Amino acid sequence: MAWFKRTDKGIKTSTAEKKDAPDGLWFKTPNGNIIHTRELKNNAYVCPDDDFHVKIGSKEYFEILFDNNKFKELDANMTSGDPLKFTDTKPYVSRIEATIKKTELNDAVRSAVGKMNGLDIVISCMDFNFIGGSMGSVVGEKIARAIDHSLKNKIPFLMISKSGGARMMEAGFSLMQMAKTSAKLALLDQAGIPYISMLTDPTTGGVTASYAMLGDFNIAEPEALIGFAGPRVIRETIGKDLPKGFQSSEFVLEHGFLDFIVDRRQLKSRLTTLLSLLNN
Repeated sequence: MAWFKRTDKGIKTSTAEKKDAPDGLWFKTPNGNIIHTRELKNNAYVCPDDDFHVKIGSKEYFEILFDNNKFKELDANMTSGDPLKFTDTKPYVSRIEATIKKTELNDAVRSAVGKMNGLDIVISCMDFNFIGGSMGSVVGEKIARAIDHSLKNKIPFLMISKSGGARMMEAGFSLMQMAKTSAKLALLDQAGIPYISMLTDPTTGGVTASYAMLGDFNIAEPEALIGFAGPRVIRETIGKDLPKGFQSSEFVLEHGFLDFIVDRRQLKSRLTTLLSLLNN
Protein backbone atom coordinates (compact mmCIF):
# COMPACT_ATOMS: atom_id res chain seq x y z
CA MET A 1 0.00 0.00 0.00
CA ALA A 2 3.04 2.30 -0.21
CA TRP A 3 1.71 3.87 -3.43
CA PHE A 4 -1.50 4.80 -1.61
CA LYS A 5 0.41 6.56 1.17
CA ARG A 6 2.45 8.40 -1.49
CA THR A 7 5.86 7.64 0.07
CA ASP A 8 7.64 5.87 -2.81
CA LYS A 9 8.15 8.94 -5.01
CA GLY A 10 9.20 11.36 -2.31
CA ILE A 11 5.80 12.99 -1.85
CA LYS A 12 5.66 13.65 1.88
CA THR A 13 2.49 15.78 2.04
CA SER A 14 -0.42 13.81 3.43
CA THR A 15 -3.78 13.92 1.68
CA ALA A 16 -5.24 15.82 4.64
CA GLU A 17 -2.57 18.52 4.28
CA LYS A 18 -2.92 18.86 0.50
CA LYS A 19 -3.91 22.36 -0.65
CA ASP A 20 -6.03 23.02 -3.71
CA ALA A 21 -5.50 26.01 -5.98
CA PRO A 22 -8.01 28.77 -5.16
CA ASP A 23 -11.02 29.07 -7.46
CA GLY A 24 -10.75 31.80 -10.07
CA LEU A 25 -6.95 31.77 -10.21
CA TRP A 26 -6.86 30.77 -13.89
CA PHE A 27 -8.98 31.69 -16.90
CA LYS A 28 -9.52 29.58 -20.02
CA THR A 29 -9.74 31.69 -23.18
CA PRO A 30 -12.08 30.84 -26.09
CA ASN A 31 -9.03 29.48 -27.94
CA GLY A 32 -8.41 27.06 -25.08
CA ASN A 33 -5.34 28.79 -23.64
CA ILE A 34 -4.97 29.08 -19.87
CA ILE A 35 -3.90 32.45 -18.47
CA HIS A 36 -3.56 33.79 -14.95
CA THR A 37 -6.45 36.01 -13.87
CA ARG A 38 -3.93 38.66 -12.80
CA GLU A 39 -2.65 38.83 -16.39
CA LEU A 40 -6.24 39.10 -17.61
CA LYS A 41 -6.99 41.94 -15.17
CA ASN A 42 -3.83 43.82 -16.14
CA ASN A 43 -4.94 43.54 -19.78
CA ALA A 44 -8.32 45.21 -19.06
CA TYR A 45 -10.01 41.77 -19.06
CA VAL A 46 -9.12 41.20 -22.73
CA CYS A 47 -7.59 37.83 -23.65
CA PRO A 48 -4.06 38.55 -24.93
CA ASP A 49 -4.05 35.65 -27.41
CA ASP A 50 -7.19 36.52 -29.40
CA ASP A 51 -8.37 39.95 -28.12
CA PHE A 52 -11.61 38.39 -26.82
CA HIS A 53 -13.38 40.85 -24.49
CA VAL A 54 -14.41 38.95 -21.37
CA LYS A 55 -17.79 40.03 -19.99
CA ILE A 56 -17.31 42.21 -16.92
CA GLY A 57 -19.47 44.37 -14.67
CA SER A 58 -19.48 47.77 -12.99
CA LYS A 59 -16.74 46.85 -10.51
CA GLU A 60 -14.28 46.11 -13.31
CA TYR A 61 -15.30 49.06 -15.52
CA PHE A 62 -14.89 51.44 -12.57
CA GLU A 63 -11.41 49.97 -11.96
CA ILE A 64 -10.49 50.56 -15.59
CA LEU A 65 -11.91 54.09 -15.96
CA PHE A 66 -11.68 55.93 -12.65
CA ASP A 67 -8.23 57.22 -11.65
CA ASN A 68 -6.81 54.92 -8.96
CA ASN A 69 -10.28 53.33 -8.72
CA LYS A 70 -11.42 56.29 -6.61
CA PHE A 71 -15.04 57.41 -6.97
CA LYS A 72 -18.15 58.39 -5.05
CA GLU A 73 -21.09 56.06 -5.66
CA LEU A 74 -24.48 57.71 -6.14
CA ASP A 75 -27.73 56.27 -4.69
CA ALA A 76 -25.91 53.09 -3.70
CA ASN A 77 -28.62 51.71 -1.40
CA MET A 78 -31.63 52.03 -3.72
CA THR A 79 -33.48 48.71 -4.17
CA SER A 80 -36.53 47.55 -6.10
CA GLY A 81 -40.04 47.39 -4.65
CA ASP A 82 -42.77 45.05 -5.84
CA PRO A 83 -45.51 47.36 -7.17
CA LEU A 84 -47.38 44.56 -8.98
CA LYS A 85 -47.01 41.84 -6.30
CA PHE A 86 -45.56 39.75 -9.13
CA THR A 87 -45.00 35.99 -8.87
CA ASP A 88 -43.73 33.57 -11.50
CA THR A 89 -41.72 30.54 -10.35
CA LYS A 90 -41.08 32.52 -7.17
CA PRO A 91 -42.25 35.87 -5.75
CA TYR A 92 -40.44 38.89 -7.21
CA VAL A 93 -39.43 40.03 -3.71
CA SER A 94 -37.75 36.65 -3.08
CA ARG A 95 -35.98 36.83 -6.45
CA ILE A 96 -34.65 40.30 -5.68
CA GLU A 97 -33.42 39.27 -2.22
CA ALA A 98 -31.71 36.15 -3.59
CA THR A 99 -30.04 38.11 -6.41
CA ILE A 100 -28.78 40.79 -4.01
CA LYS A 101 -27.26 38.10 -1.81
CA LYS A 102 -25.71 36.25 -4.76
CA THR A 103 -24.27 39.23 -6.64
CA GLU A 104 -23.66 41.66 -3.75
CA LEU A 105 -25.34 44.30 -5.94
CA ASN A 106 -28.52 46.21 -5.07
CA ASP A 107 -29.78 46.37 -8.66
CA ALA A 108 -28.69 46.12 -12.29
CA VAL A 109 -26.94 49.51 -12.47
CA ARG A 110 -24.40 51.43 -10.40
CA SER A 111 -23.67 55.15 -10.77
CA ALA A 112 -20.58 56.98 -9.60
CA VAL A 113 -18.73 60.26 -9.99
CA GLY A 114 -14.97 60.60 -10.11
CA LYS A 115 -12.04 61.57 -12.30
CA MET A 116 -10.84 59.92 -15.50
CA ASN A 117 -7.32 61.05 -16.41
CA GLY A 118 -8.04 64.15 -14.34
CA LEU A 119 -11.38 64.93 -16.01
CA ASP A 120 -14.58 64.92 -13.94
CA ILE A 121 -17.10 62.35 -15.17
CA VAL A 122 -20.31 60.64 -14.07
CA ILE A 123 -20.57 56.97 -15.07
CA SER A 124 -23.59 54.68 -14.89
CA CYS A 125 -22.72 51.05 -15.58
CA MET A 126 -25.09 48.09 -15.87
CA ASP A 127 -24.47 44.62 -14.41
CA PHE A 128 -25.78 41.68 -16.42
CA ASN A 129 -25.46 39.36 -13.41
CA PHE A 130 -28.42 41.10 -11.78
CA ILE A 131 -31.47 39.50 -13.45
CA GLY A 132 -29.92 39.76 -16.91
CA GLY A 133 -29.18 43.47 -16.54
CA SER A 134 -32.91 44.06 -16.86
CA MET A 135 -34.22 47.62 -16.76
CA GLY A 136 -36.62 48.09 -13.85
CA SER A 137 -37.79 51.21 -12.05
CA VAL A 138 -34.63 51.39 -9.92
CA VAL A 139 -32.40 51.22 -13.00
CA GLY A 140 -34.31 54.07 -14.63
CA GLU A 141 -34.36 56.16 -11.46
CA LYS A 142 -30.64 55.72 -10.76
CA ILE A 143 -29.74 56.68 -14.33
CA ALA A 144 -32.08 59.70 -14.14
CA ARG A 145 -30.44 60.83 -10.88
CA ALA A 146 -26.97 60.33 -12.35
CA ILE A 147 -27.99 62.59 -15.26
CA ASP A 148 -29.31 65.13 -12.72
CA HIS A 149 -25.88 65.07 -11.05
CA SER A 150 -24.25 65.73 -14.43
CA LEU A 151 -26.65 68.62 -15.07
CA LYS A 152 -26.16 70.19 -11.66
CA ASN A 153 -22.36 70.00 -11.79
CA LYS A 154 -21.95 70.36 -15.58
CA ILE A 155 -20.01 67.09 -15.79
CA PRO A 156 -19.98 64.75 -18.85
CA PHE A 157 -22.07 61.59 -18.54
CA LEU A 158 -21.02 58.09 -19.67
CA MET A 159 -23.58 55.26 -19.84
CA ILE A 160 -22.25 51.70 -20.13
CA SER A 161 -25.12 49.45 -21.20
CA LYS A 162 -25.32 45.67 -20.78
CA SER A 163 -28.87 44.40 -20.69
CA GLY A 164 -31.44 41.88 -21.86
CA GLY A 165 -34.10 44.60 -21.92
CA ALA A 166 -37.01 45.70 -19.74
CA ARG A 167 -37.77 43.81 -16.52
CA MET A 168 -40.99 41.88 -17.07
CA MET A 169 -41.74 41.65 -13.32
CA GLU A 170 -42.43 45.39 -13.31
CA ALA A 171 -44.33 45.53 -16.63
CA GLY A 172 -45.46 49.10 -17.38
CA PHE A 173 -43.30 50.55 -14.58
CA SER A 174 -40.28 49.16 -16.40
CA LEU A 175 -41.33 50.46 -19.81
CA MET A 176 -41.84 53.97 -18.42
CA GLN A 177 -38.10 54.12 -17.68
CA MET A 178 -37.49 54.42 -21.42
CA ALA A 179 -39.39 57.71 -21.54
CA LYS A 180 -37.99 59.00 -18.24
CA THR A 181 -34.34 58.46 -19.10
CA SER A 182 -34.82 59.80 -22.65
CA ALA A 183 -36.43 62.98 -21.27
CA LYS A 184 -33.53 63.47 -18.86
CA LEU A 185 -31.03 63.03 -21.69
CA ALA A 186 -32.89 65.71 -23.66
CA LEU A 187 -32.20 68.11 -20.78
CA LEU A 188 -28.54 67.12 -20.89
CA ASP A 189 -28.49 67.89 -24.62
CA GLN A 190 -30.15 71.30 -24.09
CA ALA A 191 -27.49 72.14 -21.50
CA GLY A 192 -24.72 71.23 -23.94
CA ILE A 193 -23.22 68.62 -21.60
CA PRO A 194 -21.60 65.66 -23.42
CA TYR A 195 -23.26 62.25 -23.21
CA ILE A 196 -21.38 59.19 -24.42
CA SER A 197 -23.22 55.89 -24.70
CA MET A 198 -21.14 52.72 -24.67
CA LEU A 199 -22.79 49.47 -25.76
CA THR A 200 -21.35 46.18 -24.54
CA ASP A 201 -22.30 42.53 -24.96
CA PRO A 202 -25.30 42.26 -24.92
CA THR A 203 -27.32 45.46 -25.32
CA THR A 204 -30.88 44.63 -26.33
CA GLY A 205 -34.58 45.38 -25.83
CA GLY A 206 -35.88 48.57 -24.25
CA VAL A 207 -32.37 49.70 -23.33
CA THR A 208 -31.38 49.77 -27.01
CA ALA A 209 -34.69 51.50 -27.79
CA SER A 210 -33.94 54.32 -25.35
CA TYR A 211 -30.83 55.66 -23.64
CA ALA A 212 -28.30 53.29 -25.24
CA MET A 213 -28.81 54.83 -28.70
CA LEU A 214 -29.20 58.47 -27.69
CA GLY A 215 -25.58 59.41 -27.10
CA ASP A 216 -23.82 62.37 -28.64
CA PHE A 217 -21.44 59.55 -29.47
CA ASN A 218 -22.55 55.92 -29.56
CA ILE A 219 -19.59 53.58 -29.18
CA ALA A 220 -19.25 49.84 -28.60
CA GLU A 221 -16.86 47.06 -27.70
CA PRO A 222 -15.80 44.59 -30.43
CA GLU A 223 -18.21 41.77 -31.29
CA ALA A 224 -20.92 42.92 -28.89
CA LEU A 225 -24.51 41.81 -29.53
CA ILE A 226 -26.58 44.94 -30.17
CA GLY A 227 -30.22 44.95 -31.19
CA PHE A 228 -33.84 45.24 -30.12
CA ALA A 229 -35.11 41.65 -30.45
CA GLY A 230 -32.70 38.73 -30.43
CA PRO A 231 -31.54 37.06 -33.67
CA ARG A 232 -33.58 33.90 -33.01
CA VAL A 233 -36.79 35.87 -32.52
CA ILE A 234 -36.20 37.88 -35.71
CA ARG A 235 -35.34 34.76 -37.72
CA GLU A 236 -38.51 33.00 -36.60
CA THR A 237 -40.62 36.11 -37.27
CA ILE A 238 -39.46 36.84 -40.82
CA GLY A 239 -38.78 33.22 -41.75
CA LYS A 240 -35.41 34.00 -43.34
CA ASP A 241 -31.77 33.43 -42.49
CA LEU A 242 -29.99 36.52 -41.20
CA PRO A 243 -26.79 38.02 -42.65
CA LYS A 244 -23.50 36.79 -41.21
CA GLY A 245 -22.55 38.76 -38.12
CA PHE A 246 -26.04 40.24 -37.86
CA GLN A 247 -26.42 42.48 -34.78
CA SER A 248 -22.72 42.41 -33.97
CA SER A 249 -21.20 45.80 -33.17
CA GLU A 250 -19.25 45.60 -36.44
CA PHE A 251 -22.50 45.06 -38.40
CA VAL A 252 -24.21 47.90 -36.51
CA LEU A 253 -21.25 50.22 -37.17
CA GLU A 254 -21.31 49.39 -40.88
CA HIS A 255 -25.00 50.34 -41.04
CA GLY A 256 -24.49 53.71 -39.37
CA PHE A 257 -25.79 53.20 -35.84
CA LEU A 258 -22.40 53.51 -34.11
CA ASP A 259 -19.69 56.15 -34.29
CA PHE A 260 -16.79 53.81 -33.58
CA ILE A 261 -15.74 50.56 -31.91
CA VAL A 262 -13.13 50.77 -29.17
CA ASP A 263 -10.86 48.11 -27.71
CA ARG A 264 -11.30 48.07 -23.94
CA ARG A 265 -7.55 48.50 -23.45
CA GLN A 266 -7.74 51.89 -25.20
CA LEU A 267 -11.11 52.88 -23.72
CA LYS A 268 -9.88 55.28 -21.05
CA SER A 269 -7.49 57.14 -23.37
CA ARG A 270 -10.03 57.30 -26.22
CA LEU A 271 -12.75 58.65 -23.92
CA THR A 272 -10.34 61.22 -22.48
CA THR A 273 -9.38 62.42 -25.96
CA LEU A 274 -13.03 62.59 -27.04
CA LEU A 275 -14.12 64.58 -23.97
CA SER A 276 -11.13 66.92 -24.29
CA LEU A 277 -12.17 67.68 -27.89
CA LEU A 278 -15.82 68.23 -26.86
CA ASN A 279 -14.83 70.59 -24.04
CA ASN A 280 -12.71 72.81 -26.29
